Amino acid sequence: MEPNNAAPSVALNADLHCHSTVSDGTLSPEELAARARERGVQLWALTDHDEIGGQHRALRAAAAQGLDYLTGTEISVTFAGETVHIVGLGFDADDAELAEGLACTRNGRQARAMEMSDSLAKVGIRGAYEGALKYVGNPDLISRTHFARFLVETRVCGDTGEVFRRFLTDGKPGFVPHRWARLGDAVHWITQAGGVAVVAHPGRYRFSPTEEYALFTEFQAHGGQGVEVVTGSHSTAEYAKYADLARELGLAASRGSDFHSPNESRIDLGQLPALPADLTPVWSLLAERIHHPA
Repeated sequence: MEPNNAAPSVALNADLHCHSTVSDGTLSPEELAARARERGVQLWALTDHDEIGGQHRALRAAAAQGLDYLTGTEISVTFAGETVHIVGLGFDADDAELAEGLACTRNGRQARAMEMSDSLAKVGIRGAYEGALKYVGNPDLISRTHFARFLVETRVCGDTGEVFRRFLTDGKPGFVPHRWARLGDAVHWITQAGGVAVVAHPGRYRFSPTEEYALFTEFQAHGGQGVEVVTGSHSTAEYAKYADLARELGLAASRGSDFHSPNESRIDLGQLPALPADLTPVWSLLAERIHHPA
């Protein structure tokens, strides 16, 4: 790893949340690296769901594009009955305990996918499992997003937004809950591998203020240090809300588009506003973990 030469400024165009074909994105790690560079990204992380199998490809692709790079993943956890995502950044991509924990988290996706398909068949949508598989780069990581693409392809819905309004969410056809990792386990896997844990897109979770406070309290108790403030699914008001939370709790702030696809994502790589100037950017905690191109 090269010595740090990246500025820790919040003005750095960092995109530390996106997905490739290794999980549920539609572009390869190499295509994402090229797209990130074209859109002005200076510091990039690939954060595939519950998977680090694309990290060495992403690192090589970042170097080829002249991008600084942080290793990344997005781990699914269950907290207070909700699925919450924890982004890990700057860890050792060859860490055995992290890899084993992610493998355990991926277990059960196939059975869940079959149940989702059966649920959709009950409302007249047949062959959903086989249809979703056409969009899966890694069968261990079949997800709702792959089913959504099938429902758009077959014109059941006009776009993926409509899919999630009508199907695959709590109380709608195709929804099957899954028991993910525990919050403490996810944070431990990341931190023991030398990384920093970040609560991803907190504005998406349907928590009461009390439940949200409990999430962050437990997260910090386990060693979590960051929160996504500026992210693709947050509104301008949520940027401000979670900037205030970062200040109040002393959390580092992260920034990431959560980009999945040119045709599906609300925000493209590198296109978010900068973090508020008074926040501590998460990359300043990871200066020695940034991989610089030769």
